[in-house]
Amino acid sequence: MPISGKDSAEITVLLTGAGGSASENVLDSLRRAETKYRVIGADISPVRLHLSSAIERCIVPSASNERYIPSINLACESFGVDVLHVQPDVEVRTVGANKASVDARTFLPSAEALVLAGDKANFAEAMSRANVNVPESYGVESDETIELQVEEMLSRHERVWVRARVGAGARGSLPVSTGIQARNWVQWWVTEKGLRAHDFMISEMLPGREFAFQSIWQNGTLIAGQSRERVEYLYGFLTPSGQTSTPAVARTVSDDKISSAALDSILALDAHPHGIYCVDIKESADGTPKVTEINAGRFFTTSNFFAAGGLNMPDMAMRGAMGDALTPIGLNPLDDDLYWIRMVDMNYRLVPGAELDRWVHFE
Repeated sequence: MPISGKDSAEITVLLTGAGGSASENVLDSLRRAETKYRVIGADISPVRLHLSSAIERCIVPSASNERYIPSINLACESFGVDVLHVQPDVEVRTVGANKASVDARTFLPSAEALVLAGDKANFAEAMSRANVNVPESYGVESDETIELQVEEMLSRHERVWVRARVGAGARGSLPVSTGIQARNWVQWWVTEKGLRAHDFMISEMLPGREFAFQSIWQNGTLIAGQSRERVEYLYGFLTPSGQTSTPAVARTVSDDKISSAALDSILALDAHPHGIYCVDIKESADGTPKVTEINAGRFFTTSNFFAAGGLNMPDMAMRGAMGDALTPIGLNPLDDDLYWIRMVDMNYRLVPGAELDRWVHFE
């Protein structure tokens, strides 16, 4: 029996990673929707779960635990869950590989697409074969070869970007200008964090602007796609690269080159896209947009940015999971220069570009 009564007119969602900001912003988006939602917040941390504003909450094991899927199913049965939305990458891949065993609806791409998107080195190689513009990239072969690999790439590029092949938030990333810097950086992660050299990759360092493209697809049809530029980063001034992949300031843009790069990469990843596809894009020195990764199956952290502007993709995803035929909206329906401004412990604001500087100046 469900833990509490269920309104037949509402959709009950089990939202994992609820103690993190990305899931909290999905919840914020669902609360902005006309659709009525009952959201159950789940997390692996009983401490971080206190940060969730979900009224009903529960603890589940980590995705690496053999009890993860059975525990998810128990939660789905207990709460009468209609839709399971997993936000952390590791949970997306685990649920994607076990969709047939999950007792709730999902809105996930194919397991094959999730696996390929989850390894940034393999993804870059696949995109290159499909003639999608990506930065020159290679997987690190071993402790012994990384220095030579980086020096060889530096013969063509001013700097090289070293990063972990798997993970979000620019995990394990560092811009380097010598092979020994790269070797020492990777060795630190191997010694202190238990990673292997093979867990890293190297890419040309792209110095241009950075963009993010978030999209919803249903049965091979693009429902909606919207681009934004990351203008400033949360605590980017504390990192060697100056960025964290998490924006403090972002703005909506409508650029055919960005949209084309994103669509080309999604269709190269998955010939019949279905679900959520979020594409990271950065410009080279000559302004060419190059795709750096696709986060498939889950939303960017700032999903509520577009929802606040009137493009509620989390709502679309839940309705799509329920089997609703979504109405295609197309590319970049939001006005350009809508700014999303956020800071830790200070909430967020949607500000039209024309109102960015409306203050009295004393100079």
